[in-house]
Amino acid sequence: MITINTTYAYQIPHFVLICFPNLQSWQHWLSIPLALLFLVAVVGNITILAVIRREQSLHEPMYFFLTVLSVLDLVLCTATVPKILGILCFNLKVIALSGCFTQMYIMNCFLGMESATFLFMAYDRYTAICNPLRYSSIITNCFVAKALVFIVLRNALLLLPLPLLASRLQYCSQSVVEHCLCTNVAVTALACSDRSINTVFQLAIGFGLLGSDLILVTLSYCQILRAVGKLQERGAATKAFSTCTSHLILISFFYSVMVVLIFTNKLEKVIPPDVSIMLNVLHHLVPPALNPIVYGVRTKEIKQGIVKMIGNGCSQLIEK
Repeated sequence: MITINTTYAYQIPHFVLICFPNLQSWQHWLSIPLALLFLVAVVGNITILAVIRREQSLHEPMYFFLTVLSVLDLVLCTATVPKILGILCFNLKVIALSGCFTQMYIMNCFLGMESATFLFMAYDRYTAICNPLRYSSIITNCFVAKALVFIVLRNALLLLPLPLLASRLQYCSQSVVEHCLCTNVAVTALACSDRSINTVFQLAIGFGLLGSDLILVTLSYCQILRAVGKLQERGAATKAFSTCTSHLILISFFYSVMVVLIFTNKLEKVIPPDVSIMLNVLHHLVPPALNPIVYGVRTKEIKQGIVKMIGNGCSQLIEK
């Protein structure tokens, strides 16, 4: 749990998350598609982890990064979606201050880790296509270990001040958060003390981390497209680029939704708040559900591993 600074005397014991303010009468129906997406995300990512663990041929750097992505997706959706379903289904809107700030930290930290993982996956594909002869000497187990340390430490340390700054604000009387999640913007909007430092830090860290990741990922794929375009044989070019399509689909969705979220927050007077809230909820749920589906369908090795695992499971049931 994030330790709350008690220098200020809070006059509210908790926050109340009301989810969709303009859809209160029928928002419980939204729990059905969200619960299905949550089930797909959990089952899909656990399946990916099980397949990669069982298949010795998948113990390669590219699939290690996919393992990291699946773990991050599982943590991200399980830290947010059960609370949302509790609000929609059982009206469990109350959340303790410490729980709210902890959720804020997990969301920001793990989204940052996911962005950094996409960056290293892009670099892995860039090296495989642009420097194929040096791939095994560049993308080594040592490199992968260093990448994991970087992914964890960069986001865990740099994003820690965000909930700590939010917890230092005074929340005098307003406790109703018009959101399903404890986002920094929605929570600090209730503060009755100056939140300018928190706002500036959020903008700086957001553009500094996610913005730099997006720029580097874009540059990597520009170089990949350039290298693929130079291949003389059309079949070779198609085969080379096909190894990137799954990753490209996922990062396109991840960053495009994030950009749309930024614009909807800026245009809150024009766009209904429920739209921004729904996009934020889907950004924590759709990528975890989409990632294993895309890789399971488009990656031959993973698809074969899933079929083999299911076949072995059926054989064991028949023998029993």
